[in-house]
Amino acid sequence: MSNNLVLIDTSVWILALRKSPLLPVRDEVEHLLSGNRVAIVPMIRLELLGGTKSISEFDRLKSRLNALHQIPIDNATWEVAAQLSFQLRQRGKVIPYTDILISSAAILAKALLLHADKHFDLMAEYTDLNVRGLLSLM
Repeated sequence: MSNNLVLIDTSVWILALRKSPLLPVRDEVEHLLSGNRVAIVPMIRLELLGGTKSISEFDRLKSRLNALHQIPIDNATWEVAAQLSFQLRQRGKVIPYTDILISSAAILAKALLLHADKHFDLMAEYTDLNVRGLLSLM
């Protein structure tokens, strides 16, 4: 059962935060933020902050990310990720490790993963990952 948190993947943040945002995506993110439902994991935090272009942009985004629900990546998450990676490779599915780690955190937190990345839909076919894809909006 979901805990009502939504883990927003980097693929969605990029569409919502760019200078010319994809409006339906931005509106969805703003709706979730206003409901205090948005969560983040350290990997997504790294991807977002690593892509900033100035110290002021870095500091502003860091402050906003600090206000979100924090889903930790602990030893249990790494174990689930390793097992998931192995199982997917056994089925001939090669998924980036970053996506596997993010998925593992979402599974353990029982959070919905909002994304615009086909890898998450693929993993949801073989796991308990709860996803909502926005690829159709692109």
